[in-house]
Amino acid sequence: MSKKNSREKLYSILILLPSVILVGIFVYGFIGTTIYSSMTDWKGMSADPVKNFIGLENYKTLFTSFTQIGFRQDLVNTVFYTVILLFGTLLIGLFLAILLDRKVQYEAVYRTIFLYPMALSFIVSGTVWRWLLAPSGGLNVIPTWFGGKKGNFQWISSKVQVLQFNWQSIFQIFFIVALGIFIFLLLVSVKKRNKKAIIKHSIICGLLALFAFVVLPLLPPPLAEEETHGFNLATIGIIFAGVWQYSGYAMALYLAGLRGLPESIRESAKLDGANEFMYYWKIAIPNLRPITMSAIVILAHISLKMFDLIYAMAGTDNEFTGHPSVRMYTTTFRANKLALGSAMAVILFLFAALFIIPYMVRSHKERG
Repeated sequence: MSKKNSREKLYSILILLPSVILVGIFVYGFIGTTIYSSMTDWKGMSADPVKNFIGLENYKTLFTSFTQIGFRQDLVNTVFYTVILLFGTLLIGLFLAILLDRKVQYEAVYRTIFLYPMALSFIVSGTVWRWLLAPSGGLNVIPTWFGGKKGNFQWISSKVQVLQFNWQSIFQIFFIVALGIFIFLLLVSVKKRNKKAIIKHSIICGLLALFAFVVLPLLPPPLAEEETHGFNLATIGIIFAGVWQYSGYAMALYLAGLRGLPESIRESAKLDGANEFMYYWKIAIPNLRPITMSAIVILAHISLKMFDLIYAMAGTDNEFTGHPSVRMYTTTFRANKLALGSAMAVILFLFAALFIIPYMVRSHKERG
């Protein structure tokens, strides 16, 4: 290596070193500290500054203790928050992007209107939506404009719960969902005749089948008293506000992707007899897959950080709109149970990793 190259390499290291050190301390260092704190009985500096290591007891408490049934319902709420927010935001965003891609009149005005909600903070939009979803007014008054009766739906305080299941059967539910997903991926691989994917998905399906026959029968039988969880209808108002706020963001991503496609593709499709619907369904949307993957990761991450929206709309004491981030706040700073709150933070961190790590691995493989 030449002397010039050695000098440039040294300069590069010196320039990057401060950032690496700061990230290592204030990001990964704090993550490590939180993980360690979650394995202790720490009650905070004012109560008892000593941290006694207790292993995974806090996690066991969160997933099995009777006192933490609310946290487990919050986890179920998070799944519904994430899934519905993703599908709703992506579908509406794609629909708006296709409308604008047709070069409508006053496109700039519409684009600004659709993007404006994203510029608002969750606190501001949450406060406005709390007024709109008030039981005594807001959306419930709309039917009276057309001569109907006033609605009485409790948007953020409903106690109705649907799609209920027994928490003690959670492993079986996870297995069924995972097996269904990989069977679907296997069928897609067979259709595309991708030999590597067929082998990989076949192995995974085989391992899941082996798990079903060997491991599941060894699990302890469910208790006589069921622990029921499900989809709280009170979360609909929160989801509605979240979809409204981030549909414009998805629209911007999709519109950029549609405008990035060569015009020659559209012209070739028309020459082959494809109408507008076939062009978008068969050509444009499949080419937007990388944008969809990026949007899923970003929106899923947002769905795990809905503390400010829920805080503004329903407060921290509404059990029916609960979220792990809200319970982590009340457990840590109200109940002063810092170790248990750290365990909740680690669980949220692992939830985020479920989306981010596969995306990073996929992106790395595509670059390679």
